[in-house]
Parts: sequence; C-alpha cells; structure tokens
Amino acid sequence: MALKGWLDVHGHFFLPSSETERKQRNQQMRDACFLVPETWNWSLDDTLAYMDKAGIQLQMLSYLPPDLQKLKAANDFAAKMVEKHPTRFGQLAVIPHDDTDSALVEMDRAVTDLEADGFAVSAVYNGVYFSDPSVEPVWKKLNELKATVFVHPWAYASPTDGRPTPVIDVAFETTKVMVDALYRGLFRRYPDINIIVAHSGGCLPVLSGRLALLGTEPWVPNPEGITKEEVKEQLSRLYVDTAATAETGLQPALKMVGKDHVVYGADCGVPCSTQATMEENRRSVINVGESLGVEGDQIGTNAWKLFPSAAARVEGASK
Repeated sequence: MALKGWLDVHGHFFLPSSETERKQRNQQMRDACFLVPETWNWSLDDTLAYMDKAGIQLQMLSYLPPDLQKLKAANDFAAKMVEKHPTRFGQLAVIPHDDTDSALVEMDRAVTDLEADGFAVSAVYNGVYFSDPSVEPVWKKLNELKATVFVHPWAYASPTDGRPTPVIDVAFETTKVMVDALYRGLFRRYPDINIIVAHSGGCLPVLSGRLALLGTEPWVPNPEGITKEEVKEQLSRLYVDTAATAETGLQPALKMVGKDHVVYGADCGVPCSTQATMEENRRSVINVGESLGVEGDQIGTNAWKLFPSAAARVEGASK
C-alpha cells in the first residue's frame, strides 16, 4: 500500500435527522421502488470502520440534495467532518447549478470559508443539465480555479419499468450529459477543469468508440465543429471512478482514459451500497486491473494528485 493509502472519491452522507424524518425519507425511496430498510441511516462510525477495513486513508464527501438550503447545510456538515477528521475526509462542495447566481455564491463560500478540496455536481440538477448553456458561467469559474469536479447522476428519480434509478438509469443520465458537454464545446473551452465522472463514466466508455466513429459524420448536428480527434482527446482527459462498476466497467474505462485517469470510488454512505457490495467491487478493481496490467494500488492512489490540499493534510499528519 502507498504511504497515504487509497483515496476514495465517491463517498456520501445524509444530514442528521429525527427518526420520523428518516422513516419518511426511506418511505419515499420505497415508493420509488428503492426498497431500503425503514431504519436505514448514514453512520459516521460505520463509514470509518469500513474505510479502515478496506485500506482507505481518505474519503471525499458529497451529498446533493435538490433543495438549496439543504445543499448549503450539507456543505457546512461536510466541512465540519473534515475539520474533525482532516486525515480521513475531504469535501466536494456541491454546486446548485440550476441557479447560476446561487451557484457562484456557493462556490465562493466553498473556497473562502469552507476550504473545500473540490466540487461536486449532479449531472441533472432540478431538471437542468450541467451542460446547459445557462450553466456556462459556472464552467468558466471552475476553469479559472483549475478545480476538480465530481459529476454524479441524480439517483432518486422516479423508477423506470418498476426498477429504481440506481440500477441502470443513472448510467444513461451521466452519459447523456457528458456527451452534451462534448458537443457544446465545453471541454474545448474549459480544459483546466479536472472532471471525475462517477460509476466508470456511466455508458460513456462503451460508447466512446461509436462517438469517435460516427459522431462527427455530416448527418450528426455538430454546431461547434467538434472533430473526431477532439472526441478521442477530450474524452481521454476525463477521469472516471470505479464505483459499483469495476467488474465490467473497468476495461472500457481504461480503454477510454488510460490507467492514470481511473480513480477509486466506493459509493459509500448510500443505501444502494453495503459493505459486501463495496468489498466485492474493491476486489474487482484489484483483480480486473491486474488482469489488464494495472496494479490495484495505482487505481487506489491516482486521485491524490487531484486533491493536493487533502494530500498535504495527510502528509503533514504523518511527519
């Protein structure tokens, strides 16, 4: 294991709540075919225990509620977790990109007051794509900051075909938004943003060859004139995490972005993940990676370079 251990870019939490509030929240999930136990809740102690078991030195926290006040409270809560456990947690401050003015204010607060390690966005937030033209001021600010941004789908949407969104739909949501960003020229105009796409990039790695082959043909609307070479180059600059997808998602992800741009994600702290599923996926990161000539520890430690402030906290504590 590397000196700092693994860095998990994909950790979630829920805000403290009463028993009644938890039951209501969990029942809402059950009504959406997301059959979580009525008593399920996020636990700091359980998270730290799993991290110790899995060799995870530090986990990046993000929580993306669709309400602005809860979003601010979530950013405050994550900052307090980092303050209490600076070598175990980092913060990805969530951006409410459906409202550009609020988003820019919250970004400034995250940098100045919360000292966040990076940012997180929902691929679709309150119905607005992260790639929507109205969000371009946010992209510009992120580019100026040379920020690392974690793109995560909205996992609590209405079910499709009687199955909860996290099973399949999240992968397609992520893919559609990233493809839209490509065609809108956002990756071209804002190359200094380090974008991490959750769940091995959704379906994007599998479809990247199709995009390169067909996506710039004359019959495809392409107002920004994205070239075949740009499709390949811009997608290869993305980072993707391994959350809940390594067994079949790691190989195409490595093909699209290369071994230096695959980072570890556990998808910890949400009811769709258990210690058993996270451990199975972590073993797949190691086993599938090694079968493809990539050491598991490389994937587990790749993200440290994206979060220098978190790396400095850990290194400082070890001296």
